[in-house]
Amino acid sequence: MLLAALIGGVVALAGVSFLIKPQNAGTFDEKQQASFVNLLSGEDFKIPDGINFVASAQLVTPAVVHVNSQVAFTPRAQRDPIQEFFGFPDPRGEGGPNLGGQMPVSSGSGVIISADGYIVTNNHVVDGATKIDISLDNNKRYEATVIGTDPTTDLALLKIEATNLPFVRFGDSDNTKIGEWVLAVGNPFNLNSTVTAGIISAKARNIGILRGVENNLQIESFLQTDAVVNPGNSGGALVNLAGELIGVNTAIATSTGTFTGYSFAVPSNLVKKVMDDLMKYGAVQRGLLGVRIQDVSPDLEDALDIKFPVEQGVYVGEVNENSAGEEAGLKKGDIIIGIDGKKVNNVANLQELVARKRPGDKVDVEYIRDGKTSKTSATLKNFSGDTEIVKREIPKTYTFEGLQFEDVREELKSNLEIPGGAVIKSNANENWRKAGARNGFIITSVISDSGRNRITTAQEMVDFLENSKGEELVVLGLFPDGTEYYFEVEAN
Repeated sequence: MLLAALIGGVVALAGVSFLIKPQNAGTFDEKQQASFVNLLSGEDFKIPDGINFVASAQLVTPAVVHVNSQVAFTPRAQRDPIQEFFGFPDPRGEGGPNLGGQMPVSSGSGVIISADGYIVTNNHVVDGATKIDISLDNNKRYEATVIGTDPTTDLALLKIEATNLPFVRFGDSDNTKIGEWVLAVGNPFNLNSTVTAGIISAKARNIGILRGVENNLQIESFLQTDAVVNPGNSGGALVNLAGELIGVNTAIATSTGTFTGYSFAVPSNLVKKVMDDLMKYGAVQRGLLGVRIQDVSPDLEDALDIKFPVEQGVYVGEVNENSAGEEAGLKKGDIIIGIDGKKVNNVANLQELVARKRPGDKVDVEYIRDGKTSKTSATLKNFSGDTEIVKREIPKTYTFEGLQFEDVREELKSNLEIPGGAVIKSNANENWRKAGARNGFIITSVISDSGRNRITTAQEMVDFLENSKGEELVVLGLFPDGTEYYFEVEAN
């Protein structure tokens, strides 16, 4: 089964009636509560008996947005299967036709989640974008700012400067049932505000599509549905019949590049937590249990030559030293069957529940050891092994002839095992665009008339370019996923 990122999926708007001007809220729950009442829950509105999609469809379409991202063109390297179908560049190599130096455009969808212009979409829709344009259902257009991104969940938070916008209220994805009717609304093939219907086919589905993220902490616990989604749907919404957002469409299972039966959405409870983090901190706060885990399965039983006491759960293969799991008393061989009173059936399920927490949060863990069920409490830690909130690093920016460079973040240097480099933050230099320079690319060395020159900081890169004007350069480096890449350009 070839998994291709679907671009676009649905923007849904639950019925709303604006009451007061949005206040400075700290979470999207507060923003949404302060701004409207849900007409679907009022006495004057009742969903008709039987299956009826009309009310929800009419309510959601005003909050569907079309996301168009201008992305830099990279002419070499391998194509990424998550984007090769769509004809636009990916952060790891070639993507799309030779456009003769023009800026390719990727197209997807987004969901307005607050009246003051916050929009959720997929990270792969806006990754590497030099400019992002948002088109509303009423044809108004805005330029969007990226508030933050999270490659580990393939989510991004955008902001447009607008007020009194229709938006989608978050639903509770935990309460979504297999067999429940859902709607997908988005912009497939640039067909704006297209509505399709289907049912929830499965929950907590891991399909292995989020590869190569910076810290190998990808979270895949998708809602699976048979609602038709196609290129243009990524970043859109999956809504229930009450018009509530229960997922953000992200991927399709396909052998043709178009819909062939199943699509996958990030569940709304995880989306809401990630969006709150990005709005409040600028970076996702990931609480970690610190254990290596596998699904309980007959294959694992055979491999370990043991008999598990349960058919579903998560086997602890290793407990990291000084981790939250170790401090909570978890041991190798334990089988985790619950988190905070919620049943855990598989790794994807466990990862999603823990990913909703922040460093310092406590979780109740139910597990089986030696045939006996026990409970313990674990205080989650961050990637560095403590309970501090991680603030987004804001590196100093250095400029040269339309190029902006910044230093490599410490965490990324550690993950890539490099001493440093210069990250291309933005590129308004025509020669560098045509050469294939891409936002996010990390320059580690440059070959010039004087030989090979190592680059460890953004300042070093700018100083080197100042002293190499007119020379033909070979710029070498890698992308955040570790893929190596180079391009040739004249220092102008």
